[in-house]
Amino acid sequence: MAHEPLVTVETADFSVTYVLGLEEDADTVEDVDAVIRARDGNGWTASFMTPRKIAEVMDRWSTTGECAGGLYLQIPDLVIVREGGLDAMTTALVDLFGEYGMDTNVLPRLADDEDEDD
Repeated sequence: MAHEPLVTVETADFSVTYVLGLEEDADTVEDVDAVIRARDGNGWTASFMTPRKIAEVMDRWSTTGECAGGLYLQIPDLVIVREGGLDAMTTALVDLFGEYGMDTNVLPRLADDEDEDD
């Protein structure tokens, strides 16, 4: 079923735009990238994966030879969620920003628009 690849979810403190593959379902997706924007313009990136998806990727790499034959997985903005779906991922972000605040560096920050013009 075709759908829009960008899904934006609004929360009280931020918006998050998820980048879905054409065949992915927002209710069950287990591996997705996101861009988070606070109301003040600050932004972060996040990559979400379930433990099952991590194992699947590492098992595949054990046969392709990537990452020392699947020995490791390194993603700077990785957030591991127990279950798939954008609802679970959004809940994780709400909790993460609730715990660390909206001025956190717990996730990689996006460059300010001014910095990108230099």
